Amino acid sequence: MGKLAGKVALVTGGASGIGAACAERLAREGAIVAVTDLQDARGAEVAAGIVKAGGQARYWRHDVTDEEAWVTVIAEIKAAFGRLDILVNNAGIGLGAPSITQMSLADFRRQQAVNVEGVFLGTKHALPLMRAGGVGGAIINMSSVAGLKGSPLLAAYSATKGAVRLFTKSIALECAQAKDGVRVNSVHPGIIETPIWLGIAGAPGPDGAGANAPPDLDAMSAMAVPLGVKGVPEDIAEGVLWLASDESRYVTGAELVIDGGLSIR
Repeated sequence: MGKLAGKVALVTGGASGIGAACAERLAREGAIVAVTDLQDARGAEVAAGIVKAGGQARYWRHDVTDEEAWVTVIAEIKAAFGRLDILVNNAGIGLGAPSITQMSLADFRRQQAVNVEGVFLGTKHALPLMRAGGVGGAIINMSSVAGLKGSPLLAAYSATKGAVRLFTKSIALECAQAKDGVRVNSVHPGIIETPIWLGIAGAPGPDGAGANAPPDLDAMSAMAVPLGVKGVPEDIAEGVLWLASDESRYVTGAELVIDGGLSIR
């Protein structure tokens, strides 16, 4: 316990799924956690749950695609906590389509805005406050196994997650060159039971065909994952904790793949 004592963390998309699990896990290790999202009731509930368990957290409503919102949130974190040590760029959406020919430009752009521009804006506006602390920090960007390999029917989603992967490596080199002590890594979840699947209409089912309903994750995992089972948000949170802690002090620009072997099959 206490691996993150005295540190301040910001977790975007922290109201549910992987984001909520990350916020709770970081808080259990002593971090003060800023939880941000657009799901106000759930976000406030996550923060309240952390406080009830003996941790420290606050919720902010936050659209990661809005640059002014980033300026405001970072300023308020500085005013409330005085520093920022950890940024988990987790907010993301998954929008599928039966075929790329049937995906609207509006959906393609919306997914890019949240999944890619949100990561860019978070990095841009969090870095100055991290650097001001003088002790470095950790930026953890949520990519996906879809950012490592092609995925039928999810081309637009894969494009966003591939962008996050290489953006991460480039910023890792930029921070290393600046000697600011900030490490930047990406996490690549596989089939994890989270609400994001609800938005992926037309995602491939167990037989490889598209579907209009969210896929059966148990069947998908049994077919495609070497370990045979789906993951849960806590599996990802444990990896995020490691990258946020000093235990990974010599790790930057890396891809932490947490997928039960899916990407190597």
